[in-house]
Amino acid sequence: MADEIEALGTAVEGGLIARALDDEGRLVRAEGDVAGQCLNCGTPVIGHYCGHCGQALHVHRSIGAFWHDILHGVLHFEGKFWRTLPLLAWQPGELTRRYVHGERARFISPMALFLFSVFMMFAVFSYIGTPFSGEGSGAGTGQGANSFPEQVASQSRELESKIKTAEARLAASSIDPAEAEKLREDIVEYKRGRNLMASMTLSDLPYPEVGIGDADTGDTTRAGPEGLVLNSDDHFQLWDGWQDSAFGRKLMGGIKKANKNPSLLLYKLKANGYKFAWLLIPISLPFVWLTLIGRRGFRFYDHAVFTTYSISFMSLLFIGCAILAAIGVSSAIWGLILFLYPPFHMYRQLRHAYQMSRVEALIRTSFLLLFTVISLTLFFAILLALGILG
Repeated sequence: MADEIEALGTAVEGGLIARALDDEGRLVRAEGDVAGQCLNCGTPVIGHYCGHCGQALHVHRSIGAFWHDILHGVLHFEGKFWRTLPLLAWQPGELTRRYVHGERARFISPMALFLFSVFMMFAVFSYIGTPFSGEGSGAGTGQGANSFPEQVASQSRELESKIKTAEARLAASSIDPAEAEKLREDIVEYKRGRNLMASMTLSDLPYPEVGIGDADTGDTTRAGPEGLVLNSDDHFQLWDGWQDSAFGRKLMGGIKKANKNPSLLLYKLKANGYKFAWLLIPISLPFVWLTLIGRRGFRFYDHAVFTTYSISFMSLLFIGCAILAAIGVSSAIWGLILFLYPPFHMYRQLRHAYQMSRVEALIRTSFLLLFTVISLTLFFAILLALGILG
């Protein structure tokens, strides 16, 4: 028994000696002395980490270390995450100000958090499908379930029914002249609406004698939206010969494809939304600068940190509300959160990040909300253009 204990002690001693040796066979010396050489940059290391590049003196080649690197690099669920997330949710201005003023090692960087939010959005929406489709979207109730072509076809049938009813009433011999005149005006309006429905799907105009514009000229060529001309053969043609240009042909081809297959366009919008989500930062940055115009001592870097942290939080909030909707939480709850908390969050971030008074923060927040709507409109317009032309 004594021999077994002695053998065990020798094994433990050997293990301790082996751990004290670095990869080149040097012993780890006392604290304050050189413990080894960094395998990354070659700098002599005192302690456990390189003072030049930060790499650990001892590196591991095990499966456990590999999974640790995944959790550390992808999720970064160490102290940084739990220090950053509460501040981001409740004291975003404090987080922004502290990060700008140099507390970088304590918190997740704005861009890393933004990329994490985009990754989470892609993962969550890939699993739950279209966000907020369980409630309020008309799914399963017959409302909002039809595709765009089906909705246009339904409206077209309704207009056709009104035209036939009005024409039958007009053909009656006992009709009053004033009523007859009113019916003629209604028929013209119904036909204009029916032509508009047809031109939206790029099909032949059912009533070529009636224009879509304000004046009924009786001509088959009519003024459409600004920069376009409508006729019975080629309903959307660009003026000034644009229809003969490469861009005009590509634009018309994209519109036709989108009308024929709107589900494909929706898929492109989703894919481009993840791919080009970073565009929200440069789009929003000038508007943040306009919101804070007149405030001295701040740079574009400060505004960039503010913008990126704000977009990251809004993305995470959107994901959280989408999950609540997916698990059956009432729309009154997640809808209220989604409607009320973003303005409150912007107000707190503005006030504490830029050290404002309550009144000034409220005024600037109102401008920031307006600029947010403009930024989102520009972003979705870019996505729509990419979906049509791409």
